[in-house]
Amino acid sequence: MKYDVIIIGTGPGGYVTAIRASQLGLKVAVVEKENLGGICLNWGCIPTKALLKSAQVYEYLKHVDSYGLKAKEIDKDFSAVIKRSRNVAEGMSKGVQFLLKKNKIDVIDGFGKIKAGKKVEVTSTDKKVTEYSADHIIIATGARSRELPFLPIDGKIVIGYREALTLPKQPKKMIIVGSGAIGVEFAYFYNTMGTEVVVVEFLPTIVPLEDEEVSKQFERSLKKSKIKVMTNASVTKVDTSGKGVVATVSTKKGEITLEADIILSAVGIKSNIENIGLEDVGIVIDKDKILVNDFYQTNLPGYYAIGDIVPGPALAHVASAEGITCVEKIAGLNPEPVDYGNIPGCTYASPEIASVGLTEKQAREKGYDLKIGKFPFSASGKASAAGTTEGFVKVIFDAKYGEWLGCHMIGAGVTDMIAEAVLGRKLETTGHEVLKAIHPHPTMSEAVMEAVAAAYDEVIHL
Repeated sequence: MKYDVIIIGTGPGGYVTAIRASQLGLKVAVVEKENLGGICLNWGCIPTKALLKSAQVYEYLKHVDSYGLKAKEIDKDFSAVIKRSRNVAEGMSKGVQFLLKKNKIDVIDGFGKIKAGKKVEVTSTDKKVTEYSADHIIIATGARSRELPFLPIDGKIVIGYREALTLPKQPKKMIIVGSGAIGVEFAYFYNTMGTEVVVVEFLPTIVPLEDEEVSKQFERSLKKSKIKVMTNASVTKVDTSGKGVVATVSTKKGEITLEADIILSAVGIKSNIENIGLEDVGIVIDKDKILVNDFYQTNLPGYYAIGDIVPGPALAHVASAEGITCVEKIAGLNPEPVDYGNIPGCTYASPEIASVGLTEKQAREKGYDLKIGKFPFSASGKASAAGTTEGFVKVIFDAKYGEWLGCHMIGAGVTDMIAEAVLGRKLETTGHEVLKAIHPHPTMSEAVMEAVAAAYDEVIHL
């Protein structure tokens, strides 16, 4: 029962960490209370993308005539769409099971709780308690939907993202509170399926972490899709005593009421750090996060934490990077700390949003003299051929040294394009180097080069 490393949680932080630790020759076990792959594979990243793909295909079919094609009786089967999403998630979870077995990692089923003396107590579903020990214990317990005091989730009328993935029946009307990635992705899915959707956002702009120009373009896109958007607004009260929900919304013009079948709370996440023994062993917590150093060591030697439970972006790829960095340090390698200034963010609605680095506003606030270039997909040959001309690529450079400060994209397939900017920034690429790197034609990725060319007054196709 003694291991080099025990990891509590098997999300994209936990299972990736376990595999890397095994590759480095460490004896590893993982503890999982539910499904291998955690929230991302089972209730987040993967099943939502499956739903969004179904919505995208349905949208294509509804506009098939614009491609010179004809089709009759286009319709959707909501329960079949949900079933496909669950099947995709199940397949990915089985894939994680295979990878853990391949890498000779022990899987311990149950709820893990850390104990003093570098021990983990695991309670199985039949209440059997077993204790394990390790030289290093990594906590990767992830997060769940955050509940607002006036919007408690009942799982039926007031729901979180888990329920939104598995509704037995498509609602006719839905209110979505919050316009971050989770909120707008579900807004796109349900609206495309035929649900009447209202998005309520407390801040002045939707997708508020994005560049302001991207936010404005995305709001236009949502409204074009007949999604009602309410910014500078907040739900202050809900009444679920009737058949559906009646929500009281506070706006700049006063209070209004909205009626719907379902209200989805998408206002962020809450770290899963309760009842796992943190207080018992004395691990320091601040603002719902476990405090760690650059290599994810807590204040207590031998105990580490990664992913959504530590400060930083709560993203799957961040958790994976943190875990790899953590175990490489444990194994005696000399890894670089994660560069949190170069983390890509992606939103998979339609149009997609992808970004990395500073927004224009942030760059100006930091005092940079800027060169900014923007290239619309309406000027892209590939986008025109594909019928996906909505959106643009925006690049931000420091005028003095040519440093690539930020890149912001909105349009079809941009979540697959943002890696160019991430890699370029990692390699300290200048604008002129991007310009001289030949991009294939016709592709959506040409828009990156063209945007850079626009920043340096060399753009050809505008």
